[in-house]
Amino acid sequence: MPNEQLRRMDAFTFPSYSIDFATGEVLFDYALTGPAGEQRFTEVITLPLPAQPPSDETVATLGRVLEVLHLVAGVSYYKVAAPPRLVLPAPLGAATVDYVTAVYTKGLAEYAYRNQLPHVLELRPELPAGSPEPPRVYDDSDRRPLSAVGGGKDSIVSLEALRRAELDPVPFSVNPNHVIVSVNEASGLTPLAARRRIDPVLFDLNAAGALNGHIPVTAINSLIAVATAVLHGLGPVVMSNERSASDPNLVWNGHEINHQWSKGVEAEGLLRGALAEHAGLTEPYFSLLRSLSELHIARLFAEFTRYDDVVTSCNQAFKLRDASERWCRDCPKCRFVFLAMAPFMPRERVTHIFGGDLLADPEQIPGYRELLGVDGHKPFECVGEVEESVVALGLLAEQDQWRDAPVIRALVEAVPETAWSAVATSDVFTPGGPNHIPPTYAKALAALA
Repeated sequence: MPNEQLRRMDAFTFPSYSIDFATGEVLFDYALTGPAGEQRFTEVITLPLPAQPPSDETVATLGRVLEVLHLVAGVSYYKVAAPPRLVLPAPLGAATVDYVTAVYTKGLAEYAYRNQLPHVLELRPELPAGSPEPPRVYDDSDRRPLSAVGGGKDSIVSLEALRRAELDPVPFSVNPNHVIVSVNEASGLTPLAARRRIDPVLFDLNAAGALNGHIPVTAINSLIAVATAVLHGLGPVVMSNERSASDPNLVWNGHEINHQWSKGVEAEGLLRGALAEHAGLTEPYFSLLRSLSELHIARLFAEFTRYDDVVTSCNQAFKLRDASERWCRDCPKCRFVFLAMAPFMPRERVTHIFGGDLLADPEQIPGYRELLGVDGHKPFECVGEVEESVVALGLLAEQDQWRDAPVIRALVEAVPETAWSAVATSDVFTPGGPNHIPPTYAKALAALA
């Protein structure tokens, strides 16, 4: 469909969804509609099948989770045209409406900012009249946790905290790549995995110049994880999102723009509310590391050497031609994670993990100046706060192995005195802030942290 027709679309709808319990395939149908016609999409999510057929109770609860997932996964297709109307297929409770609204507004805020589409931030869904049927209560609180694994330091720390507390975690991922497979193998635990297939038509439209941009993919993957946990009779989905994920990159038209919104504590609380209201789950989802800073998590990761040859937190690495390369060593994420790990490891170890020494390379200085708040705003990446970067720099400047590194010398001179004065009172190693961690899991984290 030509771009001029897409621009005339005035509504986004959710025609149907279905699940095949013989294959685990879930089909989600979407439609953009307007005077110029209709553009349909079908997304396919394949859930891993359990050894035994699910009970009627499980099927009913899973259906409720999939209803929410149907709505949330639509963001990938809505953004092609960003029409003014979002037309939901059935009545919903207030908590579920609040969550869906937030996914399409706050979750697409960076997309709206980059494409200059302020109406997206004001989008309000339309619902048919009526009240939804209340769900049956589904108590999953005492079952084995499903622990999301992304291949990075954060999810590794969560997995090991759960293991040490003898909570018997099950690693989980969506479309696991070679890094995630290697991390799972290093853990020695038996994982579960789901598959997500985006409609190829979307890629064709994007290639032809349709509207495109960042989506809240964590919101989608989180609900796929919850669906998998319900289908397999498991307990809560345990994420590894830290407290700095809740902080915005900038403010635009009076709205906070946060690249990591779907990883933040607001999104977590809204999703929990929606799943309790719509699916009856008593303990559906939380982030174990919510009270910790990125720097604190990096210090904890330093305890676990078994993952040194497999870990990566670099999003660009999966696009590299050489599959053995796990870090691109030239993006904000690589720079920040190197800076965060370096104070807590021998120089040889962190250099081995990354396949190079970023702090010995003067070409990295401009990128580090952004992370330290000297130039520009916080990058649109999953990186820690400026304060964390300054604290890490201060720690490195005190160590013989790092203080003479070219990047460290240049950055120490660049950071203003006001930033250094804040280091003395920094709380980056003090757990805090709002969280939804159940007491049993809070003890597991405290034992590690």
